[in-house]
Amino acid sequence: MKDLLEFILKGITGKDNFVIEEEVNEDAYSFRIILEPDSIGLIIGKGGKTIKAVQTLLRVRGKLENKKVFVNVSSKEDSSSSP
Repeated sequence: MKDLLEFILKGITGKDNFVIEEEVNEDAYSFRIILEPDSIGLIIGKGGKTIKAVQTLLRVRGKLENKKVFVNVSSKEDSSSSP
């Protein structure tokens, strides 16, 4: 699942300067995408349409595996200031 997300993000941004943190439970996948602040707008898209489309694609794949999928986006600045 993480490889699908990486493929999609590389296609959207044209770069690979992001980090994906993955947490897998018995019934769910949780992804946290950490990006440069200038790339966040590309991933979220106008009105959140791009990130919703990414979530939909991952949820379709998760449905095949009977798992829920959650995707969060944050900037590298946000994650570096966290304790």
